[in-house]
Amino acid sequence: MKNPIAERIADFLKQFHPFSEIGYTQLLEVAKSCSVLYLEKNQILFHVSDAIHDSFYVVASGAVGLSVSSDTDDVLIDKCDEGDILGLRPFFAKDNYLMTAKAREESIVYAIPIEVFRPVVMHNSGVLDFLLQSFASNTRNPMDKNHKGKLISENVIYDEQKNEIQYYQPIHYTKNPITASASDIVKYVAQTMASRKIGSIIIHEDRLPVGIVTDKDLRSKIATGLFPIDITVNQIMSAPVITVPENLSIAEAQMMMLKHNVGHLCVTKDGSNQTEITGIISEHDVVVAQANNPGVLLRQSRRAEKTSDLKIIREKLADLIQNSIDKNIPIQHICSLTGEINNAILERLITLSIAKMDTPPPAKFAWFNIGSQGRKEQLLLTDQDNALVFEDVEDERYEEVKAYFLSLAKKVTKGLNKIGYAYCPADMMASNPLWCKSISDWKNQFKGWIQNPGERGILMCTIFFDYDFVYGEESLINEISDVVFGETENNDLFFAYLGADALKNPAPLGFFRQFLVENDGEHKDTFDIKARGLVPLVDAARLLAIQCRIRNNDNTAFRFMKLAEKEPQNAAVYEACSEAFLVLLRFRTEEGLRNGNDGRYLSLKELSKLDKVKLKNAFQPISEIQEIIKNRFQLTYFT
Repeated sequence: MKNPIAERIADFLKQFHPFSEIGYTQLLEVAKSCSVLYLEKNQILFHVSDAIHDSFYVVASGAVGLSVSSDTDDVLIDKCDEGDILGLRPFFAKDNYLMTAKAREESIVYAIPIEVFRPVVMHNSGVLDFLLQSFASNTRNPMDKNHKGKLISENVIYDEQKNEIQYYQPIHYTKNPITASASDIVKYVAQTMASRKIGSIIIHEDRLPVGIVTDKDLRSKIATGLFPIDITVNQIMSAPVITVPENLSIAEAQMMMLKHNVGHLCVTKDGSNQTEITGIISEHDVVVAQANNPGVLLRQSRRAEKTSDLKIIREKLADLIQNSIDKNIPIQHICSLTGEINNAILERLITLSIAKMDTPPPAKFAWFNIGSQGRKEQLLLTDQDNALVFEDVEDERYEEVKAYFLSLAKKVTKGLNKIGYAYCPADMMASNPLWCKSISDWKNQFKGWIQNPGERGILMCTIFFDYDFVYGEESLINEISDVVFGETENNDLFFAYLGADALKNPAPLGFFRQFLVENDGEHKDTFDIKARGLVPLVDAARLLAIQCRIRNNDNTAFRFMKLAEKEPQNAAVYEACSEAFLVLLRFRTEEGLRNGNDGRYLSLKELSKLDKVKLKNAFQPISEIQEIIKNRFQLTYFT
């Protein structure tokens, strides 16, 4: 006996991935077990934290919004339209839903029982791959390369100021959008929307907005036969269109959409319908803006299942850094956020690498970053700098334990390389036996560098004395810090050597305040902002922080600000150094993002006159801080 409802469902499903991969007979059997759910507008399909259902869902008509809660507000994350899948969580995870699914208009969804569909998945690799990609990458349709539509299942609003910086910055939107006149024929407007692959078009009179037509209008008014397709567009448009000013923030855009229950906003010069149209904001723009929320990236990092997931997160982080730079977010705040997300990526990579080992770690250990990573100043994708320390073990176990951690470190550094962090050319990595040691060996190593501060010892100090705990047993890192501060206390010889090293790079301006540029080689006539600008400040901050026993945060700007607290008489110089460092770091970051490199060498001819003045002003504190170092450590001889 025929089952017309099941046939109708099967005919619908076969239009969309992954159901198009299934034979019709088998798909019809699946359809026979489906339930048809009618949702009124604002009706909840499932709540965040609800126990998972025994079915997943496909939107047959209408639209279902996916949101998370922030305080008392629901934050829209995505909108599922016809053919989109939602509620896949029961397939792959047993914990509760992480989002709320609510109908944004009258909707019909098909509920497909998990147990009925599971055998289909297990015998069809194309279907399985689709669902795995969709769930793992938080994408409702991984087959649609141009309009994937992010399903940010890990989205949470980042707490305190970190989220506010992202959430209240201006939203990116389409400028100079396609428009139509009120007298245009619907058929031709629809053809324009289809050819331009846009979901809406603003209707104008003399460039002033009077309404908007969306794909929803075409579905509900034209496709249903309610109106003929050859009428003028003003007869089906939604009016008035909601207008907003330029430079609207993400939060404001979302609030306006929720307040007026619309999916599009028209941007005009002054925010009224009496000034010219300059742009259009869609719900998709809001979703994209939130996809790079620091909280999202942090949570996604902690739940990633493979290195490729972490690579995607690092790429999103690069977008977040670029967007923050564009919006003039303080560079110190960008460093803080980036450092936390970089560490979260590394933590997850270490966890995944341990899972690939034959046995769990044979001893307690800690992974720590060194150099710029240790200072949380690595905004660009540069090379790796890291090390590993493990607890002391019996002599007879030492080689076996060290071999385990070297093997683990090789997996981690290989993973970092795949994510985009190049191997360190100098092999300053935990996979090098020199930098994978027991705590006793590390203590002796640091003591050696401090007690015998020759040229190599000081070089090692400039790398390894900036470190940051990432994973494992933090007490091991604290023991290293105790050795550093214990051995350097009142150690005049050590400070003389380290101070002399800090004076090797004076302020990079000639007698007539011209820039000191590279004289030859690949980077001839460019300015080395790392060696000539950043390194002198980094070296000075390290030296004075160790002498003043400032610990637990090796960030250069932070060190200078703590020095200003400890020594009010020099506060003005320290604060100027902190500000100068951040200015120079922003210059380097902008250069690197612009050219896709490490940003070390600036082309001065590409800088504006104002930028050159800013750059020169940032060098004055270098001379002042070096004078303090000369006097404090009596280093006139070394200069």
